[in-house]
Amino acid sequence: MVAWLYETDSDWPGSLRVEPMQAFFLIPVLLIILGFFSGGLQTRVHNLLRARPRALWTLPPLLAAVFGLASILAGAWSWQLELMVLAYTAAPVVCATVAGPGPAIRPSLWDFAAILLLWLPVELAAGASLVPRPAQGFLHSVVYAIAILLGLVVFRCFRALPEMKYNLPRSGRDLGLSLIGFVVCAPVLVAVGIAIGFIPWPHLPVRSAASMAQAAPLIFFATALPEEILFRSLIQNLLMLRFGAGWRVLLAASVIFGAAHLDNGPQPLPNWRYTILATIAGVAYGRVFQKASSVTASAALHTMVDWTKHFFF
Repeated sequence: MVAWLYETDSDWPGSLRVEPMQAFFLIPVLLIILGFFSGGLQTRVHNLLRARPRALWTLPPLLAAVFGLASILAGAWSWQLELMVLAYTAAPVVCATVAGPGPAIRPSLWDFAAILLLWLPVELAAGASLVPRPAQGFLHSVVYAIAILLGLVVFRCFRALPEMKYNLPRSGRDLGLSLIGFVVCAPVLVAVGIAIGFIPWPHLPVRSAASMAQAAPLIFFATALPEEILFRSLIQNLLMLRFGAGWRVLLAASVIFGAAHLDNGPQPLPNWRYTILATIAGVAYGRVFQKASSVTASAALHTMVDWTKHFFF
């Protein structure tokens, strides 16, 4: 996966500098996504879509227009690319429309199809050949943000799937779960990462305390939260609703999360080292998600892992 606000070959950011053009597009979308933490907003959008299901079809052209404006400013606009994004945003809406408005207690095969249509084109960087290389990182991030927003509206508000846990923490226990998860999984990740040659031996940080402090919220909002929405609130949650919340489902979701890192650097691709580490981390993230009241708990653990790797390895 690629982080929203900075270009990098992996989730361990090589640079935490936010470009103004990226911030112009992505921060407003992020604020809208964060606005959905409000149960009141979720309920209002759900009621609107339940009363007028066809209103869901306003999203594909609206989101495609957002992408079109971003591509114009990036000097990468083309009809082929715009039509591809329109088709990309419309495909999950087709699946959701066939499945019908919720609340849906048990996901259907159409829900799984919608997830795949949301995730795989972004994961595989579909249409990258149509974009000049300097604009690829930025426009990939725009599509990623669009995908998360579309996923929240489709699954939380239209299909109204339960247990997505897209809400603010309801208990201080969530922070404790994140800390326990870090204490348990960090030594395993370090030991395995060094053993397979994914990370070097630890070193003292070379950045200032201020830059380290500033990096934490950026990693949380740019990488950890969007990935946890996709892989825990959507993918893992759909698997749990369909097949139960046992260890087999947790491991399956973790393997999916790990496989999503096969195309990440810095090692040669396919990056099996990264996949092993991400799968192990996915077990910890997924378990915290199962136990916590909010997806922000697994996102906090995800942030701790990424932050530690960035500054100490």
